[in-house]
Amino acid sequence: MNDLDELYQQVILDHNKNPKNFGILEDFNFHAKGHNPLCGDQITVYLKIKDDIIEDVTFAGNGCAISKASGSIMTTLIKGKSLDNAKKLFGEFHDIVTSDPESEVDFEGLGKLAVFAGVREFPARVKCASLSWHTLKQALENSEETAITE
Repeated sequence: MNDLDELYQQVILDHNKNPKNFGILEDFNFHAKGHNPLCGDQITVYLKIKDDIIEDVTFAGNGCAISKASGSIMTTLIKGKSLDNAKKLFGEFHDIVTSDPESEVDFEGLGKLAVFAGVREFPARVKCASLSWHTLKQALENSEETAITE
């Protein structure tokens, strides 16, 4: 097992067992629901946005380890960031999980997002990892449509 695989497994297990920012945010002003019909994962992302800054963010719902870990990491990365920066992170995340599994990973440039390069090797799991991110995108767009990964 290479270093990326080990890192991927360790981070996923840690964030699944002890997810950050998990629960319903009481004073949210934006939210969206997400659903992965392939495995049944369902989440809601809650945001408190003021002056184009994500002051607080949480997620709640039921999902597999990858889905929960992805939501946990996502919330830690976007809290305190501008809306533009959060959208940029969404793009970087999407590029990582949909890239060729044989391509090199820039660990330094990607920071915590680099762990999701491991998902590329399991196409069915990409939808689990991306559920929270697509739900975030819906919330940022103030869309009432459920984000569906299929």
